[in-house]
Amino acid sequence: MIDTLARIFLNTEKTYRKEALMLVKKEGKYSPISTDEFSRRVRNISAGLRALGLRSGDKLIILSENRPEWVMVDMATVCLGAVSVPIYISLTPEQIKYIIKDSEARFVVCSNSEMWTKIAAIKNELPLVDKYIMIDSPAAEGVLTLEEVEAEGEKLNQQNPEEFDRIAQSISPDDLATIIYTSGTTGVPKGAMLSHYNLVSNVQALRSVIEFTDRDTALSFLPLSHVLERMCTFAWIYVGATIAYAESVDTVAQNLVEARPTIMVSVPRLFDKFYARVIDNVLSSSNLKKKIFFWALKVGRKYAQKKINKQKISPWLGFRYRLAYKLVFSKIVEKTGGRVRFFVSGGAPLSKDIAEFFYALGILVIEGYGLTETSPVIAVNRLEDFRFGTVGKVLPGTEVKIASDGEIWARGPNVMKGYFKKEEETREAFEDGWFKTGDIGYLDQDGYLVITDRKKDIIVTAGGKNVAPQPIENTVKTSPYIASAVVVGNHRKFVSALIVPDFDKLEIYARENKIAFGDRRELVGRPEIYEFYMKEIDRLTPHLASYEKIKKITLMEKDFEIEAGELTPTLKVRRKIVEDKYKNLIDRMYQE
Repeated sequence: MIDTLARIFLNTEKTYRKEALMLVKKEGKYSPISTDEFSRRVRNISAGLRALGLRSGDKLIILSENRPEWVMVDMATVCLGAVSVPIYISLTPEQIKYIIKDSEARFVVCSNSEMWTKIAAIKNELPLVDKYIMIDSPAAEGVLTLEEVEAEGEKLNQQNPEEFDRIAQSISPDDLATIIYTSGTTGVPKGAMLSHYNLVSNVQALRSVIEFTDRDTALSFLPLSHVLERMCTFAWIYVGATIAYAESVDTVAQNLVEARPTIMVSVPRLFDKFYARVIDNVLSSSNLKKKIFFWALKVGRKYAQKKINKQKISPWLGFRYRLAYKLVFSKIVEKTGGRVRFFVSGGAPLSKDIAEFFYALGILVIEGYGLTETSPVIAVNRLEDFRFGTVGKVLPGTEVKIASDGEIWARGPNVMKGYFKKEEETREAFEDGWFKTGDIGYLDQDGYLVITDRKKDIIVTAGGKNVAPQPIENTVKTSPYIASAVVVGNHRKFVSALIVPDFDKLEIYARENKIAFGDRRELVGRPEIYEFYMKEIDRLTPHLASYEKIKKITLMEKDFEIEAGELTPTLKVRRKIVEDKYKNLIDRMYQE
């Protein structure tokens, strides 16, 4: 029975032997890593870590960008009964120090000299850390390389080849596998303790409702420190699917074409950008191409709606869709590598318009929902049973109930053991055995879960009206001229927004319309630009109730930043920090 992450590894190395279990870009092209090589390296790293003194229950930090070695170190750690603690590479040395100290980690693994610089800055303040390991060579003085760890482990495995299996098989489903620190939109990060079975049960529940197999290739680019990408990695290994690693977030578009994945997991921001780029290319093309595109899109939407409603598609509509696909959609689909079966969107709400747009092109984006504390998936749309604007039906084995105030509560084998060393916060997170998600939503009449917003993000206007900011922000961000938006207005007379323009598009617009400007500050201060953005927002939000409509905006000179504390590492806005930091700008919108 596969009920631990260690048993996933043992099953995969035996069952799914293939030439390309992983693909990594080397010297300009993707090179394969076989199941045998992956298995050998995991076993050697694990034995090497054991030789260095890592024991069951010990904590090991992983500070690295996505790469095969991230997963190898992770698997080597959990197969030893130790606990891996991932850290986002975008965090500052101070934030990294907090996680290393709070988790009581004894080992720190980082990827390269850039990450080592962050560790070196705080090394003297980490008395509990025994060993520092760097994946790349050469390493700084006093730091081991992963190659050295593997070489030591190889000797140990030759001397005692049965020990790895003995330890791996001795791990219990309830044993702690990982502590993942929630980035948190407010306050200090909390370490969610996830057991082996928390994660394995989520993998198995997903596998029971969505088909993915050893024939699939998944592109990995969402940080592995993000619980969704991490769990999906375990899912791909569970079925022997191939994992291709993107070089970076900036190269995803290029890597899609090179690796030609069948599946990719992402956050909505990537789909927003893809959509904006397509529309931008169309709007800058000839009148004839514009007409063809919008004709094709109209046909695609009609065809998609018939499919969603399970209605008969007439031969005439089928013919027009095939023509639209050949003339327009196929060229867009080729930019994803041409083999995608489906995309998965999670981590934040996906705009219904964006999901419908992709489906009209012939690309299904299935949205799911969950939290770090739930390993993470609570609900997900299925390939043959989906409803845009919802996060799908609740996973088998997981239960959901809606509290009296609309908050979503969940329970099941995927719910965490608690927050590390935070008993009070753990008690506050649960009620009668139910985990309180902090999200507001409802189950529709057919059992699809709909998320309206975060409980603490709901805006209550001075007139007592409840406004959910996230759906408004998602709608507004479908404009190619808007990069980010934060809707504000709590206890105010009306709703306003901080808008970050897409400056590349805006500068082109200004030049085409002969609007003179010297720099960005001058550009966003021009009344013609303000008027243009208000019209753009009004164009996108005719469906909103009068009390939800954005009445005023402030155009920002630059985007919100992780380094400034305005965004979490998963690119969610820290609303309270943004509202506090830009209080003067917000107040100005409400001055009579």
